[in-house]
Amino acid sequence: MRRILSLVIAVATLAVALPAIAQSLPIRIDQAARVGLSGTARDVIIGNPAVADVTVIDGRNLIITGKGYGITNLLVLDGRGRTILDRQIVVSSSDDGRVTMYRGPDLFNYSCAPRCERTPMPGESDTAYQESSAPYAAAAARSAAAAKPQGE
Repeated sequence: MRRILSLVIAVATLAVALPAIAQSLPIRIDQAARVGLSGTARDVIIGNPAVADVTVIDGRNLIITGKGYGITNLLVLDGRGRTILDRQIVVSSSDDGRVTMYRGPDLFNYSCAPRCERTPMPGESDTAYQESSAPYAAAAARSAAAAKPQGE
């Protein structure tokens, strides 16, 4: 009898835990995923915009982009304020084609496909990340200045 009771409790626990697991959406850092909605969205809220970003494609389609490591949530409401979607977003790194080199307390990330290129990631020392991201920030600033309409 105890064995059957233990089995029933284990099955009930698993049945409660599975929907919670099914509600999380894994996203790789610096990658995006499409999320389709069952209804038309009016409000879209991301819990921590430093972890993930959301772009509304139309009323029924969203794009979630992983920005930083961590866990946040996505909440979508319809026109009546009812919850259409409440999902946990888990942003992590992909180990496919990636090599991390540790040198003392510092770490350095490389993407290898087919040859290895330096790809700084959050978590590296600020100096290493800033050194390699500076040219991209400068190019983005030049691009934004070029796109600005005359007279502003």
